Amino acid sequence: MSFSHWMLILVLALAAFAIRVLGLIAGDAIRSSRFAWVLDDLPGLIIVSLVASSLAGETIGTWLAAAIALLIAHVTRSVILTMCAGVAAYGGMV
Repeated sequence: MSFSHWMLILVLALAAFAIRVLGLIAGDAIRSSRFAWVLDDLPGLIIVSLVASSLAGETIGTWLAAAIALLIAHVTRSVILTMCAGVAAYGGMV
């Protein structure tokens, strides 16, 4: 490997390390601020944003299966039952 390859690896490794350190520093700053409630809700917000962006261009059948899964999640509070119901609803519509 050439010198430029090693330099690229070094720069990418330092960037990856810096991103993690900055995340820790930002997390500590947020934890001690008035926006600390965001950290409690963050996992749910990430899941909702991933699901919403996945549903954006889907058909009505996918939306109905997602609605059924949401209903099951609300009633049972069980991740396993929610996944099974969502897959079964989608499979039943296809």
